Amino acid sequence: MISTQGNEVQAVDALARSFEELRAEIGKVIVGQEDVVRYVLLSIFCDGHSLLVGVPGLAKTLLIQTISDVLHLSFKRIQFTPDLMPSDIIGSELLDEQRHFRFIPGPLFANIVLADEINRTPPKTQAALLEAMQERGVTAAGHRHALPLPFFVLATQNPIEQEGTYPLPEAQLDRFMFNIRLDYPSYAEEVAVVKATTTDRQASVNKILSGDQIRAFQSLIRRIPIADNVLEYAVNLAAKTRPGTERAPEFVTNYLSWGAGPRASQFLVLGAKAHAATRGKYSPDIEDVQAVAEPILRHRIVRNYKAEAEGISTESLIAKLL
Repeated sequence: MISTQGNEVQAVDALARSFEELRAEIGKVIVGQEDVVRYVLLSIFCDGHSLLVGVPGLAKTLLIQTISDVLHLSFKRIQFTPDLMPSDIIGSELLDEQRHFRFIPGPLFANIVLADEINRTPPKTQAALLEAMQERGVTAAGHRHALPLPFFVLATQNPIEQEGTYPLPEAQLDRFMFNIRLDYPSYAEEVAVVKATTTDRQASVNKILSGDQIRAFQSLIRRIPIADNVLEYAVNLAAKTRPGTERAPEFVTNYLSWGAGPRASQFLVLGAKAHAATRGKYSPDIEDVQAVAEPILRHRIVRNYKAEAEGISTESLIAKLL
């Protein structure tokens, strides 16, 4: 286990080694999707949540299950449906034999929670999940119950099938550190996937990190120093997405109706620190901020009608900002 009181340089080196070990173990099951794996692991080291968006069959659920397998953490999967109620995920109070109310924890009480097809449940249940994501606790019958730490929500969403779905409100989207897009695999990767999944062999993975080690790494990342110019670059990048403000370029005012809030600046700095540390660097630079900018800003900026009519994507606007 890495002590947060030990030598900081050795701790960063240990984090970089652990990151590569995790990627290698996950690679035994998941073919390709290297950027996706990297971003999910970065969000875990930053104590953040991730939203994985992709069409069916791209191994979103398998990826999250595999990550839970390589970590010494409890794991629960919640299949979100239109009839899911807040008590179904939080838990409820039941009257026991002594006629006392006793709280029965729901599936949210785990270290890693897979929220499968999160946009299929109504806003009331989404709001219950929002409290857990932000406060690391839930409220039932007027009593607050703390969730086990570390706590991560890794949610999946299908972008093409919108019938019977409830779009996530901006307030909940903002709680996700990363919005990660999954693309189709290359031809060679798909051949490898089919070969691996059409036999009776099943790859097994080794457990790499415990919950205490993850929390120590999370504390380490917050202690990593960052130069003022790099921090100001991150804050300025988020500020430039806000249309009509003094820092916003003309194309932002023309094509965006809403920009990223201060939480984006915080995640840009934390993400840059984690990105640098996982590469054995002891302080992030501007390139580290740029490396995590797209999945952090993607769900925090809202295009206006003009941008949609002209076919201008969110990703192209972020690339222009960078």
